[in-house]
Amino acid sequence: MKSVYLDNNATTPVDPRVLDAMLPYFRENFGNAASRNHRYGWVAEEAVDKAREQVAKVINAGSKEIIWTSGSTEGNNTAILGVAHMYADKGKHLITCRIEHKAVIDPCKFLETQGYEVTWLEPDPTGRVSVEQVKQAMRDDTILVSLMFANNEVGTIHPIAEIGALCKQREIIFHTDATQAFGKVPIDVEAMGIDLLSLSAHKIYGPKGVGALYVRRKKPRVRLQPLIHGGGHERGMRSGTLNIPGIVGCGAAAEIAMNEMPTESVRIAGLRDRMWAGLSEHLTEISRNGNPQHCLPNTLNVSFLYVEGESLMMGFSDIAVSSGSACTSASLEPSYVLKGLGLGDDLAHSSIRFSLGRFTTEEEIDYTIKEVVKAVYHLRHMSPLYEMAQQGIDLSKVVWQHH
Repeated sequence: MKSVYLDNNATTPVDPRVLDAMLPYFRENFGNAASRNHRYGWVAEEAVDKAREQVAKVINAGSKEIIWTSGSTEGNNTAILGVAHMYADKGKHLITCRIEHKAVIDPCKFLETQGYEVTWLEPDPTGRVSVEQVKQAMRDDTILVSLMFANNEVGTIHPIAEIGALCKQREIIFHTDATQAFGKVPIDVEAMGIDLLSLSAHKIYGPKGVGALYVRRKKPRVRLQPLIHGGGHERGMRSGTLNIPGIVGCGAAAEIAMNEMPTESVRIAGLRDRMWAGLSEHLTEISRNGNPQHCLPNTLNVSFLYVEGESLMMGFSDIAVSSGSACTSASLEPSYVLKGLGLGDDLAHSSIRFSLGRFTTEEEIDYTIKEVVKAVYHLRHMSPLYEMAQQGIDLSKVVWQHH
């Protein structure tokens, strides 16, 4: 078995069909969509319009409501900062959640330094925020609610439609970071009352560095102050020469994802359940993080008690996953998302996220179960903590000697 890739929430490979759609736009159709006076520009513009429709269709939006971005980080920043600046005279209060992606948390923290006030909702232990919590947090000066559609680490899905309805009722703009949900689960901006939605191509087998922001045009017409000023491209919300090959790829990826969603989500959820069943059958002292009812079909986040996530990943180095503790940070802090769900450091440090994808096979899942079980046995065998726990010692009551 060559290496197994189970980190699809981080990024996905480009689907060969997407690459085929993109290739002509690097060479023969290389025009700039803003060049209005010759065929090269028209061909590019046509391709962009088609991609807008392909993306809009997935979320039941109009094609004119799709603004091209470099991805969800830019989309989230444009939505949050754009609303904050445009509606500042109406109020300076925003509502979000502690376990959002950093691309939502950081712009909100930045606004706090600019005289805005942010209410940081605490999710329940499965990572879900309730409509009641959002309602309680709303004030007369609230201008924006920003809550992710689905969490990138545990896969939990918020009650988006209910929150959207509440925002409509109170005339508060509702933004959702749908990076992980777009193309994986059904989304309808009309039925769900969504005003702004960020998405990224590289989570749905499209290229990196391109995405879109849906901006509602009527009931209400949402206005944003741009972050990037220039020639007034993208309805004045995002200037700059469009990345035509990337945009074509984003559109093609969106269309494929939409067409295959009904069968793909069932297949992938089946593989995810097979994996959880396999791990549970062979291992004790493991727990599943997130909400098993309201969740993405492809995400399984598991804590393996008495085992450190980083060491566990070393134990099956031919399987690509991500750990609850951010290996990028030098401090090896456990995941703020898992801590935000109330997991102690021990559990947060021992968790692994398996995110499955279009190219994941049953054979790969069975291989992964076998390798993970083997690695956990091996590490627990060496762990004095595991041994103490097996003897019935309550580790939370142990007083450790510091020398």
